[in-house]
Amino acid sequence: MTLLTANGLHVSLGGRPVLNDPSFHVGEGEFVGLIGPNGAGKSTLLRAVLGLIEACGDIAISGQDATSMSARERARRIAYLPQEREIGWPVSVEMVVSLGRAPHRPAFAGLDAADRVRIEEAMRRMELQEFRHRVSTELSGGEKARVLIARALAQDAPLLLADEPTAGLDPSHQISLMRLFAELAGEGRGVVASLHDLSLAARWCTRLILLDKGAIVADGPPADVLTRERMRSVYGVEAYLGEAEGGLLVVPLDTAAATAVSEGE
Repeated sequence: MTLLTANGLHVSLGGRPVLNDPSFHVGEGEFVGLIGPNGAGKSTLLRAVLGLIEACGDIAISGQDATSMSARERARRIAYLPQEREIGWPVSVEMVVSLGRAPHRPAFAGLDAADRVRIEEAMRRMELQEFRHRVSTELSGGEKARVLIARALAQDAPLLLADEPTAGLDPSHQISLMRLFAELAGEGRGVVASLHDLSLAARWCTRLILLDKGAIVADGPPADVLTRERMRSVYGVEAYLGEAEGGLLVVPLDTAAATAVSEGE
């Protein structure tokens, strides 16, 4: 089943074009890495899909026109983890995670048994059981990130969109999070995550979409998308591409400009 379809998206911010006609789809079981240099339009693309900014083009969520969906209905279909990791209220970790269940119950209704199962599962997956009674605003940046990821997991939506989800996490939790996203895809959900760490993206994602200047440059398996030529032309770097432990390894070595000057000498 196709969980998300986007056709011909155009977004301008402050009079400047940011998205230039990207079109793609995401199906069940896919873990899609959205990659590209700073300013490529990754965050804007995710926000456009969610209806958080005005966009021209067609967006369908689980086959339904997104413009016909209420915010609550959209939240049942898509969970979103934004870049921002701030928590505004000094409430417990468990309370923050429980907010992920809001789209599934009437306003002011209490949690039922099914809600509590989803909350417990989300906290277990993010290793937060011992944090449940701690005040969320007193946590470290990495701990807050894990709490907000757990809130998105508790939402239990078929599609998860995550904007730089590994930012602020130590290497162990970065890998654990990527493994979790891969597991979610293996369970039949769809995951789209914007990522800057290309080795993490190459090793764990089933597919990569490379954006540059608001347009899709490449879309396909990691080994097909991440080539030395694209590392030069899109990222402006010379990179080592190899294999380690059965996965693609991407190591930027120097800027392409510096390498060209050196070779010219």
